[in-house]
Amino acid sequence: MACIEKRGPYQFRVKIKRKGFPPQSKTFEAYDDAVKWAREVESEIDRGVFVSRREAESTTLQEALERFELEYLDNYKTPRKVRSRIRQITNRPISSKHLAAIRGKDLAEHIRLRQDEGAGAQTITHEINLISRIYGIASTDWGMESLHNPAKRVNKPKLPPGRSRRLEVKEEEQLLQAADERLKPVILFALETAMRRSEIAELSWDRVDLKQRFIHLPMTKNGEARSVPLSRSAIEILKSIPRNIQGEVFGLSANWITKLFHRASTGAGLPDLRFHDLRHEAISRLFENTDLDVMEIKTISGHKTLQMLARYSHLRAHRLADRLDGVKRGQKA
Repeated sequence: MACIEKRGPYQFRVKIKRKGFPPQSKTFEAYDDAVKWAREVESEIDRGVFVSRREAESTTLQEALERFELEYLDNYKTPRKVRSRIRQITNRPISSKHLAAIRGKDLAEHIRLRQDEGAGAQTITHEINLISRIYGIASTDWGMESLHNPAKRVNKPKLPPGRSRRLEVKEEEQLLQAADERLKPVILFALETAMRRSEIAELSWDRVDLKQRFIHLPMTKNGEARSVPLSRSAIEILKSIPRNIQGEVFGLSANWITKLFHRASTGAGLPDLRFHDLRHEAISRLFENTDLDVMEIKTISGHKTLQMLARYSHLRAHRLADRLDGVKRGQKA
């Protein structure tokens, strides 16, 4: 039987002792909360499903984030971004709360706070996803089986619609004319392969198999390996590039690609065009100009879900009208 004793004018301490189980105790500011907790623990003991809450109730979110940073951050492709999210969370009030005490309303308050600070929906969603990841690890790897993940019970901010910028034929010509000679093959290769900027910048010749016509990427943005098939045009682009001693295919860092592309797009009179728009364009072309099915295109692009792939495909209405009239993919009416 639970024992509830008053400690001072506003505190109530619960003690539970059962043979064969470690003693449990917790202090509450409200008597009703103390009674509720005691009933939950005793019910779990009676049903044989009790798991000690002691570690979860003594570990703050900040302490869990620090442990996560120490043990798991090296597994990420871009640890700098994850570390930045950790700092943002640890600098907010929610980080001082114990893991077992955080509820959905606490995360909702964190979301409102970050919105008031001007943080974007995507940034806030990344933070909530990180907190959810912390709870998943704590309940499995760290032995806190009693934890319930509050991130699964909160409404995340609505993400803005994805960019739908397509590259017109004349715009492609203008862009290539304004581009630095080092950037031209990068632009053409991006349009042929739908690869990300970082994947192109980090591509080395030892990952290229011209005979089997594919590129192997051992680590991508979503944390998984991917093999990208090469079209005839992509192979011609690679064959036109001289091999350097360092083994890099294009010899440009991701930052240099961005700088050169900004210079080219501005010079071509296309200041609203971004390098990542080439990935949107390439994926849309795969849908419009090939007979590949959606799962094959998903394999090429490396998206984990069809929902994410859908955000990257922006099909032109007149091409869809041609399809309605029986025109096959890759053919013109």
